[in-house]
Amino acid sequence: MAKASGFFTPSLRTKIQPSIGVSRSGFCLSEGIFKRVVCSSGIESAGTHVSSSQSRIPKLVNKGCKLVGCGSAVPSLSVSNDDLAKIVDTSDEWISVRTGIRNRRVISGKENLRNLAVEAAKKALKMANVEPDDLDLILLCTSTPEDIFGDAPKVLILLDAYLNGNLFMLWQSCKVQRELGCTKSQLAHDITAACSGFMLGLFSASCYIKGGGFRNVLVIGADVMSRFVDWTDRGTCILFGDAAGAVVLQACDAEEDGLLSFDLHSDGEGARHLGAPINDNENGSVLEFPPNRPSYACIQMNGKEVFRFAVRCVPQSIESALEKAGLTASNIDWLLLHQANQRIIDAVATRLEFPPEKVISNLANYGNTSAASIPLALDEAVRSGKVKPGHTITAAGFGAGLTWGSAVIRWG
Repeated sequence: MAKASGFFTPSLRTKIQPSIGVSRSGFCLSEGIFKRVVCSSGIESAGTHVSSSQSRIPKLVNKGCKLVGCGSAVPSLSVSNDDLAKIVDTSDEWISVRTGIRNRRVISGKENLRNLAVEAAKKALKMANVEPDDLDLILLCTSTPEDIFGDAPKVLILLDAYLNGNLFMLWQSCKVQRELGCTKSQLAHDITAACSGFMLGLFSASCYIKGGGFRNVLVIGADVMSRFVDWTDRGTCILFGDAAGAVVLQACDAEEDGLLSFDLHSDGEGARHLGAPINDNENGSVLEFPPNRPSYACIQMNGKEVFRFAVRCVPQSIESALEKAGLTASNIDWLLLHQANQRIIDAVATRLEFPPEKVISNLANYGNTSAASIPLALDEAVRSGKVKPGHTITAAGFGAGLTWGSAVIRWG
């Protein structure tokens, strides 16, 4: 590969350091910028102790967090490989052999990202036995929002409308938040990191709880990739589907902590291999005013390079997360990867010596649902009884950015 895409080279770890790591002892940067942050009444950094009374920096709280609920939602329309064969030169065999995908869900009618996100959130809250007003934060991980300024605050209002059965609120909620009856103005914001978005959401939720004193955080991964797919491009239209998945994280005692470690990375040099940029020819120039209204291109992907990136970087990241957690692959009950391609999932599992029966995969039914793929697969595994309380999972997301990251988590 060309030198410009250096994220594929053996120098990867040296090049992108420092990476972000989190373990049960606190937050750290791998190059020793902060060797340790102690969760106590003060902050210890670079050998200097500063008490909370001497600083305006909020003190870190000695808390853990655990996953207590999950939920998911998918559109009603199912599009099979045979359906795609009617519009592009492909076949069920061609797609399934190369990707492992047989069906995907696509929004239709009045379905949209917010509705999917709210449905998934509602199910997660019900499992967690948490009321909307008990939430301190909603994180919506998406790269396909209904509003360029973000959808998380609107999801909060829609969630209240759904749970209270107020249809007037449901239809009007996107316009006037204050008038629709929400009793709390919880913090809500979006996270954009494409297929790694849910992993960034988990990490952010962990920081808010362990470092900020938050109690209940809702993390939603939702994407409607069908809006940005070129349905005449056989290389991409066969891969993507729409869905939403959600989890509720709750503060707990430090010894019950269920988010054991993280390993997160990004490298913009590989962005040219996967993205949906603004169309340059519609941007206008500095000599034109007002500029033309921009629009985004359809998803553009170099599949071979993305495959190489994933099978090299993801195992390294998982191994790093396991090391930070003080565990080995033999201690893990389940491997849960972003559902991008079955060949990638199999290659990573083989390198890490995970047996097939310990790998969670629902790719065949939904395709690549971007930020929704991990929580969607987790929810199905939990509700089917496959994942049980106390089970340890190593999860990894990877995709556009390029971004990738892993976590070691305990369910329940």
